[in-house]
Amino acid sequence: MSIKGPIISIEDDTDDQFLIQSVVDELNLPNKLIFFGNGLEALLYLETTQEQPFLIICDINMPVMNGLELRERIDRNEFLKRKAIPFIFLSTADNPHVIETAYNSTIQGFFKKENSFHELKSRVKIIYDYWQCCLHPNLHA
Repeated sequence: MSIKGPIISIEDDTDDQFLIQSVVDELNLPNKLIFFGNGLEALLYLETTQEQPFLIICDINMPVMNGLELRERIDRNEFLKRKAIPFIFLSTADNPHVIETAYNSTIQGFFKKENSFHELKSRVKIIYDYWQCCLHPNLHA
């Protein structure tokens, strides 16, 4: 994790992408925000980029490769495991089985994607502030 690295958002819904971009802009977060429409696109980027991302914020339900499949692929990839990028789910999929399955992998949080802009902004601020302060093995990467 690099506190100056990009925030990776994996979200297939363009309306939600717009909301997340608006939240990041309104919070004046200095990190570049990069969107991917599915887990496979994000995985290909993560496997090839020289950047050390600050944070991954991922939806669960997406075409091609969903968020749970992406997390599993990251966990099996030694190169990506060493990068130790914080991985947060932000999703409307809030049933207990999905949450339990997510936490059986190595995620660092699961947040419900709220309907209001104000609530989404509050969630993103909490996530961002936490990781800005958190000690991390790749903090100075």
